[in-house]
This record gives sequence, structure tokens and C-alpha cells, in this order.
Amino acid sequence: MAANLVGNYGSDQTGMICGYLFLPGLPGQQIESEQIKDYLKTANSEASEEYLWLHFNLTNIAAEKWLKTNLCLSEQFFEALYEGTQSTRIEYADHSLIGVVNDVLFDFAFNASDTATLWMSADRHVLITARSKPLRSIDKLRDHVRAGELFRSPVDLMVNLLRDQADVLMTIVREAAVKVDKEEDRLLTYRPNIKLADLGALRRVLVRLCRLLAPEPAALFRLLNRPPEWISPHDVQDLRQSTEEFSAVLSDISALVERIKLLQEEVAAKVNEQTNRSIYILTVVTVLALPVNIIAGLMGMNVGGIPLAEHPHGFWMIVALIFIFLIFAAAWAFRNKD
Repeated sequence: MAANLVGNYGSDQTGMICGYLFLPGLPGQQIESEQIKDYLKTANSEASEEYLWLHFNLTNIAAEKWLKTNLCLSEQFFEALYEGTQSTRIEYADHSLIGVVNDVLFDFAFNASDTATLWMSADRHVLITARSKPLRSIDKLRDHVRAGELFRSPVDLMVNLLRDQADVLMTIVREAAVKVDKEEDRLLTYRPNIKLADLGALRRVLVRLCRLLAPEPAALFRLLNRPPEWISPHDVQDLRQSTEEFSAVLSDISALVERIKLLQEEVAAKVNEQTNRSIYILTVVTVLALPVNIIAGLMGMNVGGIPLAEHPHGFWMIVALIFIFLIFAAAWAFRNKD
């Protein structure tokens, strides 16, 4: 069985990673792909409260074919599979909810490319989720189901998925905040090892996450104000609440991005200040050395009439004169300087 899963990219021969059957008031029961067809034949009653959650791996080429053959999914769901990376959205189409949710990879390491997309389709009796790469939030939802948590409907599963995604994003924000705090501490202690490139990379990652993970307000606004009849008011309220929680996380990301921007500006200002001071010192030294070079050039001419040429202490008189000049010139150049 393990060798079979490896050969099918972590899924069975149909491309399904896992499947759960939810009965009223009971936790999800694992179901095999062979049993799904029999269930779908008897799941057309609107009064039935049973539903399925099926999770597929799109890297298995059999997954999309099985979905088209055995389930009446909206064409918009399959079109969304080929749209590429887009911002998160949930909209109503063909009597079902179509969701495109961006999430971070399971081994996310603060890289702008460590994001992938999860596609969802939900109606009264079936929730379909499909992904190409392992994602954190979907694995957390599987853990909740395995732990025996109760879910009322497919929409309730979607809401919990969004909440898990918000939790994952909040964890990333905390980790990023720790990194920013360390850089701020280094700046306050005048340590010169702060790298603007690292701050810029972290800022780009957070901006990308904010852009991809933020739900599109227009589609979500239409859904919350005119929900389908088969969605219970309680599920609509939970969806609205999860959206508000997600908005709070996005606000934290925006605030953290602003902190990074201010930190970058302060670090850049200190670097410019150090650079300007170094240039100033170099310029002063060059100016102070100019009279010495001029005097040395004049005194080094092999012509007659050079002052103090015959004096026994002429050399030391010239050295003393230059030394006194340098003292007064340095005092004037560095006056009122720290």
C-alpha cells in the first residue's frame, strides 16, 4: 500500500489523498474511493444532512479525470485550475461555492515562492478540495477531523479551513515580528551587521502573502449578502466572522510591513550618515595634506634662494611650522563635530 501511494504521489489510484463521510452529530469517518460512487447515488435528497469531504492531489493525472467523470462540478471549478496564481476568493456559481485559496507550503521558510493554491468546490452534500503541493492549513484541517471534531456542513469545513489558514498566517507574522525585533535591537545597540537585503526580502514575502491570501472583497461581499439557500444562517455568520478574523491578521501584516519599511529607512539613514562622515574625514585629511605637499614641493626644488637652506636648524623650523599649521587647521575643521 505504501509503495502504491508513493507511485501515485501520496494519493490512491483515483488521485484522492483522503475522504471522509460526515453523518449528523458524528465525527468524520474515513471512506475509500470505491465506496464514494455508492454514496453519491443516494445523496441527492435535499433533506439529507450527510455530506462528503474529498481531498485530491492534482499532481496525479487521474484526479481531474475522476472528478469530471464521477461528480457534477461546475465548469468554473475546472477553469480555475488553469488560471494560475490569483488572489483568494470564494464565489457562488452553478449552485455551488467555488473557492480559490492561496496558502503557504508545509515547509514554508520565508521565501516568496513558498506559496501554492488550494481549489475548493462545495455544495449541500460534497466538499471537494484539490492541491498540487502540501499546504499547512489543509493538513491542520485533516488533523481536526482525525481528532473527532464535529462539523455541521461542507461550509463549516470551509470556514474552519479559512480559520486554520488565518492561524498559519498569524504564526508567520509572529515569526517575522521576532526577526524584525532582533533587527531593531541591533539598530538600537549600534551594531553594524544589519543587512538591508534581508529586510527587503522579508518585506517582499509579507507583501506577497498579503496580496495572495487576502480574500477578494467584491466576491465575498456578494456571497455574504446573498448567500445560497442551502447555506444555513449559522454558517453564513461563521463565514463572516472568519473573514473578520482574517482581516485582522492582514492588518497585522500591513503594520509589520510598515515597521520593516521604517526600519529600512532608519538603517539606510545611518548608513548614509556613516558614509558621509567617512567622506568628510577623507576630504579634511586631503585638504590638510595639501599645504604639506606644496611646501615639500617648493622646498625640494634645486634652485637658489630657498629659505633656511643654509640655516643649521632650518629643517626642524619647517617641520615645526607645518606641525603648528596642521594643529590649527584640524581644530578648525573638526570644530563642533562629535
